[in-house]
Amino acid sequence: MTKKIIIATGGTGGHVFPAYSLANYLIKKNFSVKLTTDGRGLRYLKNYKNLDLIKIPASPLKKDNILKIIFSVLINFFSFFKSLIFLLNNRPAIIFGMGGYSSFPICIAASVLKIKFVIYENNLIIGRANKYLLPFANSIFVSHKELEGIPIKYNKKIIQIGNLIREELIDKHSKYEEDNYNIFQILVLGGSQSAKIFAEKLPPIFQKLKNISISIKIFQQCQKNQNDILTKYYSKAGIDFEIFNFTDQIGKYYSQSNLVITRSGASVLGELVNFKIPFISIPLPTSADNHQHKNAEFYVKKGYGYLIEEKDLEKKLFDLIHSIFKDKSIINKILSNQRQYSDKDIFKNLNIHIEKILNEKN
Repeated sequence: MTKKIIIATGGTGGHVFPAYSLANYLIKKNFSVKLTTDGRGLRYLKNYKNLDLIKIPASPLKKDNILKIIFSVLINFFSFFKSLIFLLNNRPAIIFGMGGYSSFPICIAASVLKIKFVIYENNLIIGRANKYLLPFANSIFVSHKELEGIPIKYNKKIIQIGNLIREELIDKHSKYEEDNYNIFQILVLGGSQSAKIFAEKLPPIFQKLKNISISIKIFQQCQKNQNDILTKYYSKAGIDFEIFNFTDQIGKYYSQSNLVITRSGASVLGELVNFKIPFISIPLPTSADNHQHKNAEFYVKKGYGYLIEEKDLEKKLFDLIHSIFKDKSIINKILSNQRQYSDKDIFKNLNIHIEKILNEKN
């Protein structure tokens, strides 16, 4: 009999794309898979026709004023009861909570109904939703053993599996080597929501690089309302460029790039290390519990890329790219470090631990 598995996700791409990768793997293993997601997650997932999607609204607990607090509480109560009904009608063998507030109602409902559930954390500090769910979860799958914020009493629940990223991006190799850095093929990523500030701050820096005869081509993700502004700027500056908005075909841009400027979400950094592309990481300063800065610090200490604070962007980015251009050994060291890392065993690890949890007696 085909076993049912539910994956609870939503919110940003950092939660949604690991869920997509997990769903694809489980479908190939002949599990019956359903994904629950909120409206934001649905925008990213609706184009994948092989997925069985169920919309369950959710809301972060907003603390701006009493009306927003009441609204958030009411939405989440509704989501909890909708999750209870959904689980009673589709009782799965196991549930995967992918982190974030969108996974919270269905995981709590699973706990009430005594259904096994696992949570996944790919950041370097445990997210708030996962921290609240940890006492009730069977296990927490983590990308890195260095994860912070888990009380010692729950250490036995930790299972390190690696970065759960899109299968087609695992252990790939960029075609660019050290001697290809006479031209910078720079990919600018702002996360699934795009970074408005990158479109405002980066073009003058790129123009300054061109003015000192550094050859560059820019692939820049931006918000749709910034397309015309960037197109006009780069055209006038004589910079070779391609503008794009959110895409689920990011591998196409990875394969054309030899340097990436990016936010510091765990998913994108994991993808870049697997694809072997040096990156300059600019953490979102308002990320919850400063988790993007934690992610960036971890990868920089491993020698996989660089970190620049957003407040220092205009002051430090030009000098960093200029120094890389002058001394190619800098980039060669990054590439050498990245080649030592791979998440090629992620799905084998998943299979082992999923089967173990499914076979455990309640």
